[in-house]
Order: sequence, then C-alpha cells, then structure tokens
Amino acid sequence: MGHGKRITVVVLALTFTLGGVALAAEVEGKIEAVNPMSKEILLDNGLPLATNDDTTITIEGKPSGFQAIKEGGKVKASYEEKDGKNVAATLEVSE
Repeated sequence: MGHGKRITVVVLALTFTLGGVALAAEVEGKIEAVNPMSKEILLDNGLPLATNDDTTITIEGKPSGFQAIKEGGKVKASYEEKDGKNVAATLEVSE
C-alpha cells in the first residue's frame, strides 16, 4: 500500500471514530422562562435548554432539582445537542 492510500485510510478511520463524539458547549445567561412540564428553560439570548435525569443542577452551589429553578436567575450551563435539542449536562444557577 502506498503512503497516500495509508494516510487516506487513517484519516477516514479517525473521521468515523471522532464523528460520533459530541462536544459540549458552554453558555451563561439569565433564565427568561421555566417550563416544568417539559423540564426546559429558556435563556435571555433565546437559547432553550432541556434537562434530563443525567443533568446536574446546583443552585447557589448546592445540589438541587429542576423544581427549584426560578425565572430571573443567572445560569452557567454546559450542554450538548441530542436529537435536535440542547440538553444540559450541568446547570449552575445563582440568584
């Protein structure tokens, strides 16, 4: 196998291997709206963030649950896009 073909195979293998890796994004903002039915929040920049059972939520540095999130709070979040939704991995809320 020539060097050109070997490089192509390695690049393709890395593309397929890394293609499934989701990269987390981070955002900070103010909580504009809270939807308890869908467990989603909307930030003041228009970004919706969904939560699930794997989302780690802290309020003022203490572990908490979605029900304690209030509109108007400041939030720092890390999230990934999954199935067309921005799903929060962490939500750090402060008043």
